[in-house]
Amino acid sequence: MEHLPEAKSARMLAVYTRLMAGQVLNKRTLALEYGITERSVQRDMESLRCFLTEQNLPQDVIYDRRERGYRLVNSVPKGLTNGEILAVCKILLESRSMIRNEMLPILDKLIDCCVPEENKKAVSDLIANEKHHYMAPHHGRPILTGLWEIGQAVKKQQILEITYERMKEPKQVQRRVWPVGIMFSEYYFYLTAFLEDRSDFENPDDLFPTIYRIDRIQNFKVLDEHFRIPYSNRFEEGEFRKRVQFMYSGRLEQLRFHYSGPSLESVLDRLPTAKVISQDAEGWLIEAEVFGKGAKMWLQSQGEYITQCQEVQHG
Repeated sequence: MEHLPEAKSARMLAVYTRLMAGQVLNKRTLALEYGITERSVQRDMESLRCFLTEQNLPQDVIYDRRERGYRLVNSVPKGLTNGEILAVCKILLESRSMIRNEMLPILDKLIDCCVPEENKKAVSDLIANEKHHYMAPHHGRPILTGLWEIGQAVKKQQILEITYERMKEPKQVQRRVWPVGIMFSEYYFYLTAFLEDRSDFENPDDLFPTIYRIDRIQNFKVLDEHFRIPYSNRFEEGEFRKRVQFMYSGRLEQLRFHYSGPSLESVLDRLPTAKVISQDAEGWLIEAEVFGKGAKMWLQSQGEYITQCQEVQHG
């Protein structure tokens, strides 16, 4: 019996609705339910595939042999691939940025949420040894709760009152700051903030933010007071990150130096603003825009590979 086009459209709409709900639909069961042949079910599924393609929808209808039925899948996977999740876990472990009670649950949740069931054990086995021997940072302080609260203060431009343990003395100081960003580098999370009162600060005319290690913030309070920075002067974490090394803040400088080492890439990757000015038989003349003394510290660590290091003025 030939079915009318209206009946076929209603049937396909019902089938699509069930697939969208996550059901796996058996070909024989569908044929009996709608009084059609299994061949017609196959044609329906092919028509549905064509419709999804024509509408540029990120979906596809596949036949799952294990489930013995048709199901709807995302043609552009939302989850991470096995390689992606393994890379993320390795990066997290190498960062050594959190205490064990914070780091290990994150790794377990990532694998549980993002890895297909059949691959979970394989991925877990690949990081099991590093999890077992994980070395937490020596400060031993939880980070995540405070990190979120500070992040919200950054987003809402709310003033923070902080009690901070300085590294030099050690000594605790109280500050009112304008938080503008959160960054991570070399095992630690950092708050970048403008000091509200600069009168007793080393560089009161410094237009760039101060950097505070978040684990050294003994306590903080988010005030119901807001600050405003003009859009043209807004702080951009990405641009700042290119120019700062070892999270040492300071004035903006233009450095020029000659590099004669074995890997130009290592310099260009370490100093993202670095540009090759010229090349000679011995190596490369390089310029880089940097904040503070961190870049100079790294350059000094390169020994005889770095010569002619000097600050330059343009214009």
